[in-house]
Amino acid sequence: MLSSDLPLPKIGRGKVRDIYAVDDDRLLLVTTDRISAFDVVMAETIPMKGAVLTQISAWWFNELEGVVPHHMISADSDEIVAAVPALKPHRAEILGRAMLCKRTTVFPIECVIRGYLSGSAWKEYVASGTLAGEKLKAGLVESEKLEPAIFSPATKAESGHDENITIARMREVVGDEVAYTLESMTRAIYTLGEELAREQGIIIADTKFEFGRDKDGRIILIDEVMTPDSSRFWSVDAYKPGQPQASFDKQPLRDYLDVERRAGRWNGDAPPPPLPASVVDATSRRYLEAYRRVTGKELKI
Repeated sequence: MLSSDLPLPKIGRGKVRDIYAVDDDRLLLVTTDRISAFDVVMAETIPMKGAVLTQISAWWFNELEGVVPHHMISADSDEIVAAVPALKPHRAEILGRAMLCKRTTVFPIECVIRGYLSGSAWKEYVASGTLAGEKLKAGLVESEKLEPAIFSPATKAESGHDENITIARMREVVGDEVAYTLESMTRAIYTLGEELAREQGIIIADTKFEFGRDKDGRIILIDEVMTPDSSRFWSVDAYKPGQPQASFDKQPLRDYLDVERRAGRWNGDAPPPPLPASVVDATSRRYLEAYRRVTGKELKI
């Protein structure tokens, strides 16, 4: 699926998700098979990607019951159709990739937590010895485990890169009490997630969460949770600090685009180069493998 077309008011379209209003209290999130890299959306789709992201999130929401409140009502297509009868003719379209959710007022903060020093955090550390402007201890190496994990918020960007901010700046944006709650909930979710994933042979090196306030005033977890798109997954068995790690995500796509850019065939802007079938297939298999490794079962929809 490149784009969805359902008989509900479409109120948002992200790089991957289409958002529909069901009523004043509920939303329908439909995760397409669109994929982006380096902030550019590809023309091709990645088979099963939307179902993987939706169903991994649903699995985590179920695991987090009693840990933090969340927005998921159901990710079961039959339950969704029963709750929203207008979707009955579109069951095949939403199968496995739709989630019925509570509406919230979203906080404009990406709650990033880093258990390992990698990606943009490693680049900043090498350049200045800091992460989001906060000083880290000297002598750390790439992919080193951070103990305790570092909470590193960012501002949400509609397009382009999110911008890392200090916790002090986060407090200015959302207030001291909300900032404390968001960090506490982020740490609780990551602690459980990292422990459960490690049992399945996966390291969650870093991840990001979003939160909103529901109609009753509660702060709840929303959007996707510890998916290959929102997290950096590494294999426990292959982990070696001091170097980059192979990840269970869109790495085959990134590698191909890097080659195209270095060869001068792509300048990094839209439109991106066409993707060979081999890259599409390899990326799809990565997502399916991530689902299997995290949940311990094959994806069936």
